[in-house]
Amino acid sequence: MGSLADSNLRPAPDNELVEIARYVHDYEIHSEEAYDTARYCLMDSLACGLMALAYPACQRHLGPFVPGVSVEHGVRVPGTDYRLDPVKGAFDIGCMVRWLDFNDTWLAAEWGHPSDNLGAILAVCDWQSQATSTRRTVRDVLTAMIKAHEIQGILALRNAFNRVGLDHVILVKVASTAVATGLLGGNVSQITDALSQAWVDGQSLRTYRHAPNAGPRKSWAAGDATSRAVRLALMTMKGEPGIPTALSAPRWGFYDVLLKGQKLQFVQSYRSYVMENILFKIAFPAEFHAQTAAEAALQLHPLVAPRLSEIERIEITTQESAVRIISKTGPLHNPADRDHSLQYIVAIPLLFGRLTADDYEDTVASDLRIDALRDRMIVKEDPRYTAEYLELDKRSIANAVQVFFTDGTSTPRVEVEYPIGHRRRRAEGIPLLVEKCRKALAEVYAESTVETLMALFADRARLEATPVTELMAALAK
Repeated sequence: MGSLADSNLRPAPDNELVEIARYVHDYEIHSEEAYDTARYCLMDSLACGLMALAYPACQRHLGPFVPGVSVEHGVRVPGTDYRLDPVKGAFDIGCMVRWLDFNDTWLAAEWGHPSDNLGAILAVCDWQSQATSTRRTVRDVLTAMIKAHEIQGILALRNAFNRVGLDHVILVKVASTAVATGLLGGNVSQITDALSQAWVDGQSLRTYRHAPNAGPRKSWAAGDATSRAVRLALMTMKGEPGIPTALSAPRWGFYDVLLKGQKLQFVQSYRSYVMENILFKIAFPAEFHAQTAAEAALQLHPLVAPRLSEIERIEITTQESAVRIISKTGPLHNPADRDHSLQYIVAIPLLFGRLTADDYEDTVASDLRIDALRDRMIVKEDPRYTAEYLELDKRSIANAVQVFFTDGTSTPRVEVEYPIGHRRRRAEGIPLLVEKCRKALAEVYAESTVETLMALFADRARLEATPVTELMAALAK
């Protein structure tokens, strides 16, 4: 950390930071599965961002802070004509990708959405390729995605930041800072310095994800984190020194101040495990702990919809994490509140046989039958679901739904243990993911552009060789 001259005056950097830095700088990814999955992740993330452009609440966050200002060599924001500095460009791309709660997910002791890091990765690569002699290809993007996914996911396996009130976007900031600094040419010491800045930053509270404060900030929080990472990376590359014991400093370090004296726990090293096992949201734009519940409810729709007035109770069996974070009774105030409500996410498919982003808007939510169903729901934990949710060789996200009627009859108990976006259902899910991407592109671009982009995404070798500037130019509107 810093220069050799002050090495005797400052402590050695925390090993946890150095290990991440060495992984980013030195580790070579050899997993073909990881690269192929990263390609689909790139497609899916761009699709999610483009779909978000249909929502004014998202659009108002996009573009330069000063209207009309365009930046030379600026980052192209997909689906728009904006050219922004890399910090704001990272925010906009990250905000778009996360807005609809439809991008990929990682579930463990902590949860999150590793493709949130794409904002920093695309922004740095597009700006850097235009403004410097470094020319990035999509292969560089995929490599950075694999590493960002890995950092965020491995840190999440045994470290529950949510239990001390911190939001999971702390891991977006950390992972994005590491890969952004690496992309900018940082060495191990510089990546370590930048990481230390990310850990000592004031961290986001989960306040905006929970009643009575759930609101739209949860949709732009990841964009904020990934853009802050780019800012820290740029500062470091201009010579800003790090804070060697950002984690471990007695009294003042992250461990003592924010983790209540606990240290980060690790169960495996950084490789490519997370990208290989990432969860895609394909069927439903909903919080991932509820994905299989929505699928079960959809199967029950034909049996339940004709008998709504006869329903006595609805039993939802789930994992402990879902009980703790998305089981909500009482009023739901906005779309951000509703898409994190297990009961709401089950009620919509039971009623309508669908679940789309529009179903969280006020127009649909005003249907009194939704709350009538929610009032009849009982949510309970199955210890097996909780245990297998954390098992590294299973990582299930199980839910079961059963409806009981006033005449004493009931529907079958429909149990779904693995969502369609799970690694165990890849063969079933990828064609649907590709179609999700095609539909999203078609909402923004001319048919010829859609076909050109889909052909590019389908050819991994050609995609990986494509300069990032060409891809971003094609995605600009």
